[in-house]
Amino acid sequence: MTATVELRDRVLRRFRDEAGPDDAAAVLRRLVSDEAPLLAGAAVSRVVHELSAEFIGLGVLQQFWADPDVTDVMVNGGGAVWIERRGVLLDTGLLVGAEQVMAIAERVLGPLGLRVDRARPVADGRLSDGSRFHVVIPPIAVDGPSLSIRRFAAAGFTIDQLASPTAARTLRTAVQDRRNIVVFGPTGSGKTTLLNALAQAITPGDRVVTVEDAAELRLDTPHVVRLESRPANGDGAGAVVLRDLVRAALRMRPDRIVVGEVRGPEAFDMVWAMSTGHRGSLSTCHAADPSDALDRLETFVAMADANLPFAVARRQVRSAVELLVGMDRFADGARRVRSIHRVVADRDETGVVLQALFQDLAEAPGARTEVLA
Repeated sequence: MTATVELRDRVLRRFRDEAGPDDAAAVLRRLVSDEAPLLAGAAVSRVVHELSAEFIGLGVLQQFWADPDVTDVMVNGGGAVWIERRGVLLDTGLLVGAEQVMAIAERVLGPLGLRVDRARPVADGRLSDGSRFHVVIPPIAVDGPSLSIRRFAAAGFTIDQLASPTAARTLRTAVQDRRNIVVFGPTGSGKTTLLNALAQAITPGDRVVTVEDAAELRLDTPHVVRLESRPANGDGAGAVVLRDLVRAALRMRPDRIVVGEVRGPEAFDMVWAMSTGHRGSLSTCHAADPSDALDRLETFVAMADANLPFAVARRQVRSAVELLVGMDRFADGARRVRSIHRVVADRDETGVVLQALFQDLAEAPGARTEVLA
């Protein structure tokens, strides 16, 4: 038996008043039994399962999220549901209505004191397992509400699983030698995954402070303080941005600072930390290649102070960042280190700035992996 419209509406009205975050499933079963006392046990279970998919958690998307091999669930504006499983994007064939997308967003964002509406059409939240939730609605989402959910791997990877033996050896040595490292690459290339792996080589006694927009990092070191930014609440107050957190981290006596991703003025404070005694710090940024990564970091540093000459921003970045590590997603869906470049400080800006230590050219026709230095 499936739930009738009348039964659904009666149960929903009571469910909103009586269910808490911890007992929602049990309350739903009791309400279905109360509202339809003549239903047999098996029929009750089927109705409860059907309504659970609509009223609780991720609703109709929960079936995909229950698959541990799925790392991303995406609903496009027209309602098409796509997933990423083991690094490969797949069309599920499921269509989700706009009302269902909005209901899921409200269930996730409501307990966080957040909301999404026409006045605030973009919102970020976090599921109970730490996964990242992002929703965009009209008027800026032209074709209808869209949402994206990204899972963070419960089991971490090692450097050896993400890099060739040569690259792994280079990276492990760089972390142990307290080199300042920035990992770059496109979205979904495994930058944060590599950051977690690199942290395994950190000296156990080092005090590490992590700074992130969403707490993805799970550093396997004994002395870690984790900081996470906070968006403004529904009234537009209470925001704590990454730059605030980097500055706070500097006052917490860190040996190393790990910034999950730099994409704005917080780069200035991160570069300052790298240059003033916090050697061995780590971060990531979105970039297509090492030159692009340097350019973006220099731009971010310059954004922090309108009076800072760009040439000064460039010198600061190139003297602070010592290693640029490129991550990529290959044709088979695997994510691994594509390149490693040493940044050679060049105050005159006339010589070679990037020295290639490793390049994986495996996908180029007739190419091979080359160790360049």
